[in-house]
Amino acid sequence: MTESIAKPLDREIVVHVAETCLCLHTQRAARALARLFDNALRPYGLNNGQFSLLMALNRPEPPSIGVLASFLAMDRTSLTAALKPLERRGLVQIKPDKTDRRSRLVQITGEGVALLAAALPTWRETHATLDAALPEGAPNRLRADLRQVPPLAYSVFGQ
Repeated sequence: MTESIAKPLDREIVVHVAETCLCLHTQRAARALARLFDNALRPYGLNNGQFSLLMALNRPEPPSIGVLASFLAMDRTSLTAALKPLERRGLVQIKPDKTDRRSRLVQITGEGVALLAAALPTWRETHATLDAALPEGAPNRLRADLRQVPPLAYSVFGQ
């Protein structure tokens, strides 16, 4: 069987996509930020996603899996998988909702709160270093712009 070699798309198309694709630029930035915060949080045995997940659970009332998944823009299966190592470490508890047995609530434990408190100064220092490395006003503009993405994407694609 002979393999055919595909002719690449025109260079102009590739350059256009590379320069304009929001998904590509967001993914590249997300990977770089993830590495930065993973390295910073490593001494606490956390990665950036676990830190964000624990922070999202630091509230007076435990949220359901569905509410938490929606807040973090995750599907329930991925969220459940992300919670398992935190649960094994005793940082979170997952228990049935007393008002709806089909629903499960996720609660941060005292150990989870203590770990968050210990990691928070490192998170703040890492953020301050990152913010200082960006042009003045850029961090706040970027945060504001990124907050606009879900409503725009959902309304454009009808999801």
